[in-house]
Amino acid sequence: MRERVLAAALLLALFAIPAKAADPQVTILLKDHQFTPQDVPVPAGVKVELIVQNQQDVMAEFESTKLHREKIVLPGAKISVFVGPLDPGRYEFFDDFHNSTRAFLVVK
Repeated sequence: MRERVLAAALLLALFAIPAKAADPQVTILLKDHQFTPQDVPVPAGVKVELIVQNQQDVMAEFESTKLHREKIVLPGAKISVFVGPLDPGRYEFFDDFHNSTRAFLVVK
């Protein structure tokens, strides 16, 4: 009987623990060799999932030396890149195949 009471208490305790909230997501579009938005707002101090959608007919690359990330995005495809937790500031990223295609994560 005592084991059943302990098992029931443990089960109730497990359900009482709140579920962890999902990491915030931010979508970044690549079109006409431009990132949209140019300044991407993200919260400080938390891990963030960046969804990069390539709406072009050419391959692109999401790269950032400050964020230590580099990932190819095929034409018409999307990728997921996790960053953070980050301190407040501006973090540049770019398309390594088209160097003029640049934008910033703006962490507040």
